[in-house]
Amino acid sequence: MKVPMALGDVQGLRAAVGARIVGQAEVIDFLILALLSDGHALLEGLPGLAKTRAVKALAKALGTELHRVQFTPDLLPSDVTGSVVYHSDEKGGRFRFEPGPIFGNVVLIDEINRAPAKVQSALLEAMEERQVTIAGETHPLPKPFFVLATQNPIEQEGTYPLPEAQLDRFLLHIRVGYPDAEAELAIVRMVRSEEQQEAPITPVPLELITEARQAISSTVKVSETVERYIVALVTATRNPSALDAALGKQIEVGASPRASLALDKVSRARAWLAGRDFVTADDVRAVASAVLRHRLVLAYDAKAKGLSADQVVARLLEVVAVGG
Repeated sequence: MKVPMALGDVQGLRAAVGARIVGQAEVIDFLILALLSDGHALLEGLPGLAKTRAVKALAKALGTELHRVQFTPDLLPSDVTGSVVYHSDEKGGRFRFEPGPIFGNVVLIDEINRAPAKVQSALLEAMEERQVTIAGETHPLPKPFFVLATQNPIEQEGTYPLPEAQLDRFLLHIRVGYPDAEAELAIVRMVRSEEQQEAPITPVPLELITEARQAISSTVKVSETVERYIVALVTATRNPSALDAALGKQIEVGASPRASLALDKVSRARAWLAGRDFVTADDVRAVASAVLRHRLVLAYDAKAKGLSADQVVARLLEVVAVGG
């Protein structure tokens, strides 16, 4: 396979973000995969685990301004999308659309589950349709358009649980965990050195991301065996008892065909980043949890036993065979 020029640039992008985010290599990889797959990502983790910092580092490495919206219970849809404002001058008055913070290449939605349903609905249109509609007029969002949302897994006071339909719009659900002791020591030293002087970043032009997406679409192939494996994993979530009796008691609602599309997209992006022009079953398995964990509704039996969606997906990967 002839390696596209954009591949080296994207690997440089990953290295630039990694230089500022220590101990979260998997999180960075999934952010890059979501970007290459033209999808949005939900980052879930406790406060202080560098979720916002990771998004800021990514925007800086892309050479674009980060548009950040802090979701709160009193937020209005127009606070996100923008609104029509009356302007007057010497020629008279007229209404003009003033774009909101959603009009950016990289948009950070902090604490997405703190805003009410109307705001979530406005965000949903922007994420899915890549446009917003104000006063009957449609306004396209810039390209590329990348939404990264954060969520605290334990803080529930004053929050609005995200509906399954909105969760399904996120290509990936990325878990952000604690770094190990050595990584945390490196974080302390890095932040201390940044107080002196922050190392400069040579940004990757946004055009190269479009180039990389086109390269993935045109060069990376998926065999029928892997295609059938992707579909088998997703359809198994809808009738799990046919494969495993215990699994059948753990999944209440399975994933939609959007999960199959997501597995295909992200697996191809992962193969391309590895310098391959073909997808393997290992690519699919590596991204399965991030693609499926937010698309499964666990049954009471799983919740009673304290099982997580990741444990259910891990069991799914055990019982669904490649080419079987």
